[in-house]
Amino acid sequence: MADSVTASSARINGVHHLAISTADIKSQIEFFTDVLGAELVALFWMHGVPGGWHGFCRLNDHCSVAFVHLPANADIEATQGVTHAGNGAGSSAPGTTQHIAFRVDSLEELLNMRDRIRSRGVNVMGHVDHGMCQSIYFAGPEGLTLEVATSDTPVDGDAWIDPEVVELAGISAEELQRYRNPAAYAGEGGGVAQPPIDPSKPQMGYSQRALEAMMAMSDEDITASASYAEPPVTT
Repeated sequence: MADSVTASSARINGVHHLAISTADIKSQIEFFTDVLGAELVALFWMHGVPGGWHGFCRLNDHCSVAFVHLPANADIEATQGVTHAGNGAGSSAPGTTQHIAFRVDSLEELLNMRDRIRSRGVNVMGHVDHGMCQSIYFAGPEGLTLEVATSDTPVDGDAWIDPEVVELAGISAEELQRYRNPAAYAGEGGGVAQPPIDPSKPQMGYSQRALEAMMAMSDEDITASASYAEPPVTT
């Protein structure tokens, strides 16, 4: 399967940012900058969200781990096995974050990262050889389950898609072929109209009234009313 992406291809090609809810954004920033070495590059009032703060720690020029600090977050109980998995093999509610795996380029860098984390007094398990990657595991603030991993080569689907698990997941041979070879789609330059609200499709967690109002707005009106392009500090 080709791995190249043309300029006109409509498909995702990386992670821009992972957003983590927090009731203590300073502790998260301290951990991710000091323990993991990710540079703080943004901390500002969350656009369009009263009382919300948004922080970004840089992983590379196009990928960050982000934090969302909302006043109500502190009032929500964190329960291992419900809101948090607690470890890489733990359960949590569908749709919640089970764990987050960050990347380094080599086993040498992975071991150096293990040294860095341990030098800050944080316990680390591993490394563990998964075949498709090598990993270390540790905990972050507020119950985060974290991993750092490295891979020498891209994952080979012929070796790592287990027919037994495919069958248990209810995936047919035709579906598997489609999943492994997603249909190409170039897009229409942004010209596809908003479809009607379909309860069978995933929806954002707004009230029905708010959802209907937003989906009835034109794309141009959303851009004009909800955009906050200026940084908080200008020179």
